[in-house]
Amino acid sequence: MAGLWRSYQVLMSRHPWKVQILTAGSLVGVGDVMAQQLIERRGPANHSLQRTAKMMSIGFVFIGPVLGGWYKVLDRLVTGGTKSAALKKMLFDQVAFAPCFLGSFLGISGALNGLTVDENIGKLKRDYTDALTSNYCLWPAVQIANFYFVPLHHRLAVVQIVALGWNSYLSWKANKI
Repeated sequence: MAGLWRSYQVLMSRHPWKVQILTAGSLVGVGDVMAQQLIERRGPANHSLQRTAKMMSIGFVFIGPVLGGWYKVLDRLVTGGTKSAALKKMLFDQVAFAPCFLGSFLGISGALNGLTVDENIGKLKRDYTDALTSNYCLWPAVQIANFYFVPLHHRLAVVQIVALGWNSYLSWKANKI
């Protein structure tokens, strides 16, 4: 395991952007597998590989680049590694970024699932508030620790590891008819 971590560190130092995006997409895919198998209890025979591929594509194309870029912007907006700076970053993240990001994620997943604009709007009206409330139960504490203890280039990976459960929830929420 230590060797795997060292290899990850080397790749992260050489290709941080690519590794962050690959990490995000892969872990969103794992989250979808967990949603289908542990929450929905589909079993291997009924697992939707197409759905997992869609969720991974959202991770590769949307989540990884957007979160990776956001953390860079946030580090420029609020400098320093103090507890106060971590709290300010968390507040920016949860008040300004999370509501937009979550709405965008749900809208993108709806579009990829073939929903019409009206169906997607209805799904957002139905699911957004519940998802945002759940977000606020989990992410503020995680983000304070992330912003205070974790170097910038590892924040996306830390978030995505914590997000395995969150991604399972979001995958279930995004794919619930």
